Amino acid sequence: MIRLRFHLTISPDDYVAYYAGKVRSVLVSSDDGLRIEFPAEHLREFVTHEGIRGYFEIAFDEQYHFVALRKLSKNED
Repeated sequence: MIRLRFHLTISPDDYVAYYAGKVRSVLVSSDDGLRIEFPAEHLREFVTHEGIRGYFEIAFDEQYHFVALRKLSKNED
């Protein structure tokens, strides 16, 4: 399993484009400097009234297919 970590901040106004389906994917840089692109739909459970903000870990299988996305606690930074 491949796991990469990254910080993400999306304002509530910016997330509207993702929610409306105008933007379908998210592009971020991992802590290692790798570019990660994944479907925006995987962020829905992390949306708050402040948008999306936090430190995340994304997991892929050996063929780089999405497996999971989770928000990390501050203790895991």
